[in-house]
Amino acid sequence: MRSARADQKSYVTHLSCLLARAGRNDEQAFAELHAATVVKMRKTVRVLLPSAADLDDILQDGYLKIWRHAASFDPARASPITWMCTIMRNTAIDALRTTGIPTSELDEALAIPDPADRAADDEFDYAQAEPIAREALKRLPEERRQLLALAYLEGESRTRLSERFGVPVGTIKTWLHRSLAAVRKDCAGHAHNIVTAAAA
Repeated sequence: MRSARADQKSYVTHLSCLLARAGRNDEQAFAELHAATVVKMRKTVRVLLPSAADLDDILQDGYLKIWRHAASFDPARASPITWMCTIMRNTAIDALRTTGIPTSELDEALAIPDPADRAADDEFDYAQAEPIAREALKRLPEERRQLLALAYLEGESRTRLSERFGVPVGTIKTWLHRSLAAVRKDCAGHAHNIVTAAAA
């Protein structure tokens, strides 16, 4: 049986490969990268934001930056998760600055390395979660899959999506929120079934 450390090393290598492919404009690789890391990225951003902040918009902006700069990722300097978390944290801080919320304490905190970002210390099993997330996405209606792809892979704004789908911006935000919630619920249910089966 493979050790947890060996599985983690394999997962880090897999993410590094996905980033390298994304850096060559491989959309499928980026979609897999998004599915494999969005839970971690969401947690990274959520802890920095006030409840009124639009978490999904910040995640979209962060993933766009990851997509655009994937070619510059160097696995010799940082793990994929650490590199992506840094981009997400900086995106969240930039978003807070535009609202006029003081960020000096957050800036100081971000200057200190966060051990939780180290892939080797991350207990979440991303390797197991990735195929679960991918299957959950496949079970969404085609229109919702297209909406998520346009928002989080193509980087289309809520306004542009509103025009494309012929509905108000508020409806687009609701659809995105519900689609992501459905994927999370589906993944959580699948994970619960795995745990139950393992305990039986």
